[in-house]
Amino acid sequence: MANSLIQFRMSETEKQQAALILDQIGLSTSAFLRMCMLRLIQEKGIPFSMKINDEEISKGLEALQKTGAKAKKNGAAKMKLKDVNAEIASARRSKK
Repeated sequence: MANSLIQFRMSETEKQQAALILDQIGLSTSAFLRMCMLRLIQEKGIPFSMKINDEEISKGLEALQKTGAKAKKNGAAKMKLKDVNAEIASARRSKK
């Protein structure tokens, strides 16, 4: 499957602000944008709330960071989506 390049423009200030947030989460800008595009397709719409609640964001970031640390510890941090889906399918089959 060929890769396609998507480009867009935004202010340098917005880019830096986004990069700081993503750095705290442990994501690169390109990884975040890929996640958003894949979820957009999967959900057939915007896959997230369009409102900001700082308390919920803090809880979400904490949960994401803990999950990322566990994935890194278990060697799963660099798994591809198809590998993750295969793991989920396998776990579901073993529960039946």
